[in-house]
Amino acid sequence: MIVKADQLARELENPENRDDPLIITPRPDINALRSSGAASLDVRLGRWFLACRPSRTGLFDVYEHNAEAPTEAKLTKTYYVPFGEGFVLHPKAFVLGITMEWFRLPANRAAYVIGRSSWGRHGLIIATATGVHPGFTGCLALELSNIGEIPITIKPGTTICQIFFQKVDCGEQGLVDRSSFVGRRKPTLGVIELDQMAKDLAEIKKASLTP
Repeated sequence: MIVKADQLARELENPENRDDPLIITPRPDINALRSSGAASLDVRLGRWFLACRPSRTGLFDVYEHNAEAPTEAKLTKTYYVPFGEGFVLHPKAFVLGITMEWFRLPANRAAYVIGRSSWGRHGLIIATATGVHPGFTGCLALELSNIGEIPITIKPGTTICQIFFQKVDCGEQGLVDRSSFVGRRKPTLGVIELDQMAKDLAEIKKASLTP
């Protein structure tokens, strides 16, 4: 069930469980949130961006984590853009951004984030690691792509997307999100790894080809 904005306002002012509250910093305008009638909360663009560097590498194997594999520092460049200034996103370009807001979700709340249609109509597509799990703490990474034909300037502090909160049957209170993205204040590529089932399937395939 999606939580309406007026209920979010009540939760921010008077948490149902003061030992496990919903926290959003900086806090939204409670009066505006209460009277909006919306089912979502507008989220603002932060000041950090992570862009991929031009590379001569023919192939980036995301599964390789050895000494020869390029590090995130070699693959990307971090930009800090102060409030009042802009970051230019060129056509067909992709960059990781971050939300200005810091979130802490209690065990009985999850969320998902979508872009604003006003930006989409100008060619800016905004995606995220869409599901935000109970217990998540940190800023949310935003995947920003310009699919239009002209450069777009995006400025920190701008409302860039919206977050929908949902009620969760919390079950075991201590079982909450423990992913590597928890606690982040800057965007990061993260690590992709084969899980055990994928490794086992690869071994079965290899064994079937062995004479």
